[in-house]
Amino acid sequence: MTDSGAARVAVYLDFDNIVISRYDQVNGRNSFQRDKAKGPDDWAERVARATVDVGAIIDFASSFGTLVLTRAYADWSVEINAGYRGQLVQRAVDLVQLFPAAAYGKNGADIRLAVDAVEDMFRLPDLTHVVIVGGDSDYIALAQRCKRLGRYVVGIGVAGSSSRMLAAACDEFVTYDALPGIPVMEPPPVADEKPAPKRRTSRAKAAEVAETAEEPDSPDPQVAATGLLTRALRIGLEKEDVEWLHNSAVKAQMKRMDPSFSEKSLGFKSFSDFLRSRLDVVELDESSTTRLVRLREKP
Repeated sequence: MTDSGAARVAVYLDFDNIVISRYDQVNGRNSFQRDKAKGPDDWAERVARATVDVGAIIDFASSFGTLVLTRAYADWSVEINAGYRGQLVQRAVDLVQLFPAAAYGKNGADIRLAVDAVEDMFRLPDLTHVVIVGGDSDYIALAQRCKRLGRYVVGIGVAGSSSRMLAAACDEFVTYDALPGIPVMEPPPVADEKPAPKRRTSRAKAAEVAETAEEPDSPDPQVAATGLLTRALRIGLEKEDVEWLHNSAVKAQMKRMDPSFSEKSLGFKSFSDFLRSRLDVVELDESSTTRLVRLREKP
């Protein structure tokens, strides 16, 4: 008999999104579309460098509770996707076949995934967690709807290709690079030659302008994390009317303010290490097992 109090998790992978985003992250921005035209023999090594560890994603999702369904959406006839079918099937992932629309070359994974997720929440009322693997801003509405329906929403996306607004719409957002077991990424190789400039249509130019307006240049992540820490401490200290706050309470507040925050993605093994790197901003009390932190008073 199923324990009514146990967490039950549904995982939805926009597989094209993750594979292409990881490829561009490892091999250079927009390199997937350029290399795809060369054929599989010419880009096999670059594909191998950017292989996505599906097991690491599924294992992380399972840390939230029992996986009751896991679906991956892609055109599985495409060679780069077909190479993952074996390990996906071994992890009991349902492969949803999508075909690209002739006019735009898109397979509509975001629409199909969103429809399935909402249907599953009504069909399976005991679902407690929804994990969306894909950093597309098209999933913002889905994340918001899942939260309104009482589910805890976890987003997973590739750093540099994930919408910050999607991260804000989730209860928790983790970059693929920060998942346990994912090796530190090597910098992309320098291209030998410049690609020929492409002629852009007015629609493409408009889309580029809109994308730039939607996703402004990212601030330095270390500076942003320090600002987030400072705001979280001020909120906590004023709300609780105390001099010191528990480390765990501060981290929880930071995650509520920015679900994409992760000390590991910033290069720290623990939250305590993250705090120790900012002793110009905070004071620590580690004299007992209860670790406390407060803002450092300005001289």
